Amino acid sequence: MSENDNKNKNKGPLKPPDKNLKPKFNSNWIFAILIVSFLAINLFYGGKPIPKVQTREIKEMITNRDIERIVVINKESAEIFLKKEALESGRYPDLPKKNNGKMGFGAPKANYTHNIGDVATFEDFLLEEQKKAGYEDNDIIYPETETRPNYIGQILGWTLPFIIFIFFWIFMMRRMSGGAGGGAGGIFSVGKSKAQIFDKESNVKLNFNDVAGLEEAKTEVMEIVDFLKNPKKYTQLGGKIPKGALLIGPPGTGKTLLAKAVAGEANVPFFSISGSDFVEMFVGVGASRVRDLFKQAKEKAPCIVFIDEIDAVGRARGRNVNFGSNDERENTLNQLLTEMDGFGTNMGVIILAATNRADILDRALLRAGRFDRQIHVELPDLNEREAIFKVHLRPIKLEKGFDIAFLAKQTPGFSGADIANVCNESALIAARKNKTVVEKQDFLDAIDRIVGGLERKSKIISMGEKKTIAYHEAGHATVSWMLEHASPLLKVTIIPRGRALGAAWYLPEERQITTREQLLDEIAYALGGRASEQLVFGKISTGALSDLEKITKQAYAMVSFFGMSEKVGNISFYDSSGQSDFGFTKPYSEKTSELIDQEVKQIIEESYVRAQEVLKNNLKGLTELAELLLEKEVIFSEDLERIFGKRKADILKEERESAVKNELSLKSGNETIAAIGPAVIKPEESTKPLGKEKKTSDKSAKKSKEEKAKSKK
Repeated sequence: MSENDNKNKNKGPLKPPDKNLKPKFNSNWIFAILIVSFLAINLFYGGKPIPKVQTREIKEMITNRDIERIVVINKESAEIFLKKEALESGRYPDLPKKNNGKMGFGAPKANYTHNIGDVATFEDFLLEEQKKAGYEDNDIIYPETETRPNYIGQILGWTLPFIIFIFFWIFMMRRMSGGAGGGAGGIFSVGKSKAQIFDKESNVKLNFNDVAGLEEAKTEVMEIVDFLKNPKKYTQLGGKIPKGALLIGPPGTGKTLLAKAVAGEANVPFFSISGSDFVEMFVGVGASRVRDLFKQAKEKAPCIVFIDEIDAVGRARGRNVNFGSNDERENTLNQLLTEMDGFGTNMGVIILAATNRADILDRALLRAGRFDRQIHVELPDLNEREAIFKVHLRPIKLEKGFDIAFLAKQTPGFSGADIANVCNESALIAARKNKTVVEKQDFLDAIDRIVGGLERKSKIISMGEKKTIAYHEAGHATVSWMLEHASPLLKVTIIPRGRALGAAWYLPEERQITTREQLLDEIAYALGGRASEQLVFGKISTGALSDLEKITKQAYAMVSFFGMSEKVGNISFYDSSGQSDFGFTKPYSEKTSELIDQEVKQIIEESYVRAQEVLKNNLKGLTELAELLLEKEVIFSEDLERIFGKRKADILKEERESAVKNELSLKSGNETIAAIGPAVIKPEESTKPLGKEKKTSDKSAKKSKEEKAKSKK
């Protein structure tokens, strides 16, 4: 008793049952009643089936005078009843000695049955066989006829179609209502909100400590949570809580994870729903669900409502393919706009939403008063990637002295989801190799697996194709090594991965802006593979497809988006609003289109010529590199440095650093000269070079002392 009392105390006071709640009818009772009825019928009217006999066996029964009577049922079958003496004689061991009804009551059952084709023929057969057996006229058995109705068959014939129809109707109602409401709820709950509710009692273990990086975004969101916890801190200064915050960023950057952390940190009810949950095949269901969602939220205010992938319902109005029709999405969006900031007040309900397609959202949805804050969640930088790695590496057993900063440097452009995938893949690779800890090489293999695809060493490639691939990849590596603005090369491989037959792995710099020279160098080393094929073999192949696709898009972006063409000028045809995606015309004339094509072709041709010149000047190194690739299949930057020397970019960087050091040393020398004494320089002396000032430093010091003495006097 004491243990039970303690348990009840821990649970808190028991809530009294609600008197208004009515017990819901469960459709499973229908199945239970049918099953019980079927079992009862079998119990009382069933039993073992009556054995059937053939004509030969009936003849033996007539000869032995064992038949007591014969009853023809419905002109289809005959039931044969045997005498008591015949049952006790032992000639029929398959029959019980007593012939009573089931469980001691009811009419006696027949001992045998026989299917008859025609009643008249069967009567003639019985009469003939009895005469052969020597039956007298008083002993002859004449068959009785009986019409026995099949009550179960008639009942099922009437009720079974209705039962099937009812079950089919229940099944369809459950499917259309999404399985909500169970039994009697059915179609009536189709307009209800499908949002999941998280409150204090919900077990959400995620918090802001589990969200690495995203410091600015966390600050914005944490302020909203802090406002709900400590409203006086802001209201005493006249501040108001933001009505909504929109998380914008590429896929995998942690928008939904940030919302989960809010659910774990906030001490208020948290509603979570996806934008696609509002979209339904029935007209008006989306708007009804929006109303129901905000009705529930207002009842539990203050609270937070999170709508994931809001672009599913918040797409800009008037951009639909079905012109002139009544679009259900637009009706849902109109209701959402009204609920967020319409004529009625909506105090205490904060909206959090996430999307990676902010360009297609409706402008009315993005305005202040609905989404007061737009929080951009971008790809993590170097320090943020290191913090994300630390979070995902917590459950992984690492080797001693593992350098996490090295992994952060090896994964530029990776999102948080990609980093989580790298950690998981590395653990799987280590387990596949039967290791006890995860090593550095496992992480490098995982990065290669995610970026390039699965390694396919078993792919059959002829020696001629392998040589072409080797020179192609060696061309990429050579041109990138010799250009100033090319990305640093990590390794080159001719082992097929995914759809690629070979690959050159680069480590791009993390920069926010890109110059024209950098873009041209990227185009040039992307064309290095095709230029190498043309230079060595005198013919080209289809292996440069992905390179050509990449540089063509890049060159068109330079001309039409970034304004990097002298003939086209500083003009950009880029539309950040996304409205051009639905247009049927270009924002420029045909003449301008031809000019853009010419400029793009010229940029690519000039870059191709540059790549050819670099390869011609380093043909010996190109050949040596390709032969080394054919031998080892994988080479690293150390091999290229041994063949070509240091990268041109590294040499120029060292020269610039040395020049900066020289300038700093000269400036520090001038500062030491000025620190000797505040000499008064005459206008004539100000034009002297720095070297002469060093020689006359002692004289100027003496003059300054004399002038100070005069001024004191």
